[in-house]
Amino acid sequence: MRTLAGYTNIMSAKPGDTVEFKVSSHGPSATFSARLVRLITTEEHPRTAGLIERDVDAPFNGEYRARRQPIHTGSYGYVEHATAFSGLEDFTFQAWLWPTLLGSRRQTIAGTWDESRSLGFAIEIDETDRLTFLMGDGQGTVSTASLPRPLVERRWVFVAASYSAKDRTVVLHQSPRCDIGDLGSPQTRKFEIAAVQGNAAQRHFFIAAHKASASDGLLLAGGHYNGKIDSPKLHACALSVEEVASLGNGAAVERLNECVSAAWDFSIDQGSDVFKDVSANGLDGRLVNMPARAMKGYNWTGQFHDWRTAPHEYGAIHFHDDDLYDAGWSTDFAFTIPSGLESGVYAARLDAQDASPAYVIFFVRPPKGQATSDVVYLASTATYMAYANQSLIARDPLDEMSMGSLLVFGEDDVFLNENPEYGKSLYDLHTDGSGVCYSSHLRPILTMSPNAKYWRFGGDGYLTGWLDALGISADVITDEDLHNEGESILAPYRVVLTGCHPEYVSLAMWDALKTHLSRGGRLMYLGGNGFYWRTAFHPTLPGLIEVRRAEDGSRAWSAEAGEYFMSTTGEYGGMWRRQDRTPNQLVGIGFCAQGFMSGSYYQWSPASSDPRVDFVFNGVNKGSKFGDYGLSGNGAAGQELDRYDPALGSPRHAVVIATSIGHTDNMVLAKEEFGAMHWMIGGTENKNVRSDIAFFETIGGGAVFSVGSISWCMSLPIKDYDNDVSRVTRNVLERFRNPKPFPLPGPAVIPI
Repeated sequence: MRTLAGYTNIMSAKPGDTVEFKVSSHGPSATFSARLVRLITTEEHPRTAGLIERDVDAPFNGEYRARRQPIHTGSYGYVEHATAFSGLEDFTFQAWLWPTLLGSRRQTIAGTWDESRSLGFAIEIDETDRLTFLMGDGQGTVSTASLPRPLVERRWVFVAASYSAKDRTVVLHQSPRCDIGDLGSPQTRKFEIAAVQGNAAQRHFFIAAHKASASDGLLLAGGHYNGKIDSPKLHACALSVEEVASLGNGAAVERLNECVSAAWDFSIDQGSDVFKDVSANGLDGRLVNMPARAMKGYNWTGQFHDWRTAPHEYGAIHFHDDDLYDAGWSTDFAFTIPSGLESGVYAARLDAQDASPAYVIFFVRPPKGQATSDVVYLASTATYMAYANQSLIARDPLDEMSMGSLLVFGEDDVFLNENPEYGKSLYDLHTDGSGVCYSSHLRPILTMSPNAKYWRFGGDGYLTGWLDALGISADVITDEDLHNEGESILAPYRVVLTGCHPEYVSLAMWDALKTHLSRGGRLMYLGGNGFYWRTAFHPTLPGLIEVRRAEDGSRAWSAEAGEYFMSTTGEYGGMWRRQDRTPNQLVGIGFCAQGFMSGSYYQWSPASSDPRVDFVFNGVNKGSKFGDYGLSGNGAAGQELDRYDPALGSPRHAVVIATSIGHTDNMVLAKEEFGAMHWMIGGTENKNVRSDIAFFETIGGGAVFSVGSISWCMSLPIKDYDNDVSRVTRNVLERFRNPKPFPLPGPAVIPI
């Protein structure tokens, strides 16, 4: 039973770095134990040696007090000031809203409301979708007023609330932004308010939530709003009914300019966790849990799609009640990486009575600028983060059809379903139906643990297990290491190995690999569906990535039109294939098909007799087929496949050594592979549904070997690693480790 979970402050550490472990227990046990293990493999499978972990002495090995650490989801903004909000008597608030989840509960748009003291004011949307004003004096008197007409989901509306302390009245206004087919009209009403604000100090002004409580220095929010907010402003004066109504018509009310408290412009510093006040008062605010930025606003014209070109049209932030950046847990124990600790995949193994073991994964790299091997394994941590705590399996009615089998819920799936506060993956939807575009490792990632799905994390353990079984030493680095340090981190190595699914790649990672290959480096791409989604690492917030699923590709959701450019870096999001950086250009092949019911096998191609690839076949029986075995669908070609295609940039001098055949119609073309829908997309009907194993040389004496299948690594351990998939992989690695340069073939080479 899953009761323990944890995470670390950093995912990759070198000697001298300190890893902090943060643990929470959902079980009855008063204590838990922790010990350091090195993970050699990552799955308990009856056809293999099973889950192999090796105990490592560490100062933190021992018993600890168990406790439950909460996670507070939901994004919002707040401004803190000693006097700016306590002194408000008369005030007017205005903003544009685009609500996305109505009819569920009260949602706070903005205000000083303190729920624990029933003090302050708030502009809200009530349970019946009506714009509401709330005020409490902190002494038990609370007043509300609501406009009668409900708001409409995903439709821009201008709202304003103007309060007069002298008259004890509030004027509420809403005016929908109407298109040619929309119905709606402005509404303005004046209400008497019995409560007053009270005299207690109020230090905070909230946007998209309200203050629920504050204790031990922790500020907690409630009433989270789902939707966009654009151009919020606060003025220290009250307006008449006519003046408030004129605001909705776009008219200027001159005296508002004389009483500006704050004018927040969300288009400034896109991607940061700060929002700016452009008035003279400097009431800048802080964003919590990373709401979506670079969102098109109420005034988006569609003329520009890049928020950097028309920033004034991207003044909206999209808030969600399930956003999560940093769980904020306290540290239970820490570990400073000692010199001499081997580079590898490690975990703090957590155990408690009646609890399944939990593994808090981290990666140990060698000291900066040093290498302990000529081979380095690049752990696909961006992909692990993209799939972090994926709950698609629990919500997608088509998932059984996609997988070709009944769904099996493991204990981690059940735990995540019961504890949604652990956050979502980049494959999930927010509660309002919008796609999740940010993911963070500053929270427990249950999908990055032993026995995880192959394409998430579990499959890569068969590569590390293969290296260990064959006695091959290899250092380990992560995607984030490569992104931050570029080609310099690869320079000491002759060979780079990928895992089975390096799907998420940043521009810096791509450029580093390309540069390494141009300088004589060798790359073994041992997976499928790699180098697929353009990924941004946040430049200042650690542990955060962003993906915008733009225009095309096999994807669980699509970004809104006009929101394809990433907030964190300004890069155009989506598939690398649509940005003239096809995977084919880098590794010779690119994603073409997917299917999870069964795997298939390979057939050697006529080009496999090319002397340039003789090194591949040492000890290999070149029969009619190979790879007709494996832990994933009983075949080395499965799950997701990549194909050689010169039209997409595959080098024309590449040798396609083998091609998979025998796929069923459960293996289907990727949607970007055809322009118009047709029925010939299955493996029995379409020749493009295949995996190609390719090799080619690069300038500078380097080379690339690519297998084009996620399932390749799952075939390595069959017969205790004594099989042709294992032999081919070893033969290539041995030749790639040889410093002898790979010469480029002459111009007479004919592409296949």
